[in-house]
Amino acid sequence: MNKPINYIAGAANPRQKQRERADTRFRLYGMTALALAMMFLVFFFIDIIGKAIPAFYQTEVHVTINYVEAAKTNYNKAIDHKLSHIVSRGWLRGLPQYLQAHPEMIGSSSEEWVAADSRVDQYIKQHDGHGLKSRYQKIVDEMSADGRVRQVFNSGFFTTGDSKLPEQAGIMAAAVGSVFTLLLTMLVAVPIGVMTAIYLEEFADDNTVTRAIEVNINNLAAIPSILYGLLGLAIFINFMGVPRSSALAGGLTLALMTLPIIIIATRASLRAVPETIREAAYGLGASSLQTVWHHVLPLAMPGILTGSIIGLAQAMGETAPLIIVGMMAYIPEPSSSILDATTVLPAQVYTWSTESMGGYAERTSAGILVLLTVLLSLNAVAVKLRNRSQQTW
Repeated sequence: MNKPINYIAGAANPRQKQRERADTRFRLYGMTALALAMMFLVFFFIDIIGKAIPAFYQTEVHVTINYVEAAKTNYNKAIDHKLSHIVSRGWLRGLPQYLQAHPEMIGSSSEEWVAADSRVDQYIKQHDGHGLKSRYQKIVDEMSADGRVRQVFNSGFFTTGDSKLPEQAGIMAAAVGSVFTLLLTMLVAVPIGVMTAIYLEEFADDNTVTRAIEVNINNLAAIPSILYGLLGLAIFINFMGVPRSSALAGGLTLALMTLPIIIIATRASLRAVPETIREAAYGLGASSLQTVWHHVLPLAMPGILTGSIIGLAQAMGETAPLIIVGMMAYIPEPSSSILDATTVLPAQVYTWSTESMGGYAERTSAGILVLLTVLLSLNAVAVKLRNRSQQTW
C-alpha cells in the first residue's frame, strides 16, 4: 500500500527560492538591457545635437563694399583684395544680381555684414581641419579683435537649397521635395491600401487565392526597400516614362513600399472590431457594404490612421529606393512641380555626408536632427490618435 505524500513547507523552500532567484536574474537582465538601450539612445542624441548646433550659426564679417567695381562685374574687386578669401565666394558672385535688384546702389560704397567663407566659419568655431591658411588666420584674428566678426542665426539653412559652398547650403529644396513626394505617397498608398484591406477582410472568400495574396503581402512588408527602388525604376521610369529624379517617380515608388504596411495595419484594425457590431447591423437589414461603411470602418479608423502615419513616417526616412530612381540630384532651387527634378531630406543628408569639407559635416548632423524631429512628430501624432480614439469592448 502506497503511503500518502506529505508536503512539507520546509522541503519546498529550496525550489521556491531557486525560482525567485531566477526571476530576480531575469528582471536584472531586462533592466540592464533597458539601461544599455537608453544609454546608447542618450549618447546618440547628445552627439547629434552637439554636432548640429554649430550649423544653426553662421559667421559674418564687416567689410567695405565698392559698388562701382561690382557694377563693372569685377565683383572680386568690390572689397579689399586681402579679404577676397575671407568672405563667401557665393556672396561675391551674387553682387551683380543684387545690383540689378537695387540699381540705386551703383556708384556708391557702404560697410555691411556679409557671409564669411566656410573655412573662416570653421576657424571661428574652432573646428579641426578648417583649412584656413595661417596668413588669413591673422587677418581674421585682427578683424575679430576689432569687432568685425560675429556669429548670427543661420536662417539660410532653412530658406536655401543645396550649394557647392558649405556656407550657402540649406535644406529648403529637399524639404519641398519631401513634401511633394510624401503627398503623392499618401494619395496613392492610403486609398489603395485601405480598400484592399477592406476587400480582403470583409468581402473576399477564404480560399487558396486570397491566402496566397495574404502571404505575399506579409512577405512584401519585409523585403529590403532597395528592391522597391528597382521595381519603381522598371515600371514607372523605364515602362511608363515618368521623369527620372522627379517627385512623381519617388512618390509612386514609396507608395509601393508603404502599401503592405497600410494593408496589414488596416486588416488588424478591422479584425479588432467586435463581430457583434456586424451581426447587429445585419440584423437590422443592412447590406454588407452598409455594414462596413457605416459601422465597421468608423470604429477601425483610429487604427487605420495610426498605421498609415507610421507607414508614411517610415517612407519619409527611406533613401535606398530613391537613390535608384535618381533622387540624388544637385538641386539648388526648390522644385515647382511634381515632374521637376528634386531630392528629399534623407538623400540630401547622405549627399552632404560624402563631402570632405568640414562645413558639410555639421550640416549633415543638422539635417539628421531636422529629419528626426519630423519623424518623431509623426510618430507622436500616431500615438496621440491611437490613445484618444482607443475603445475597449
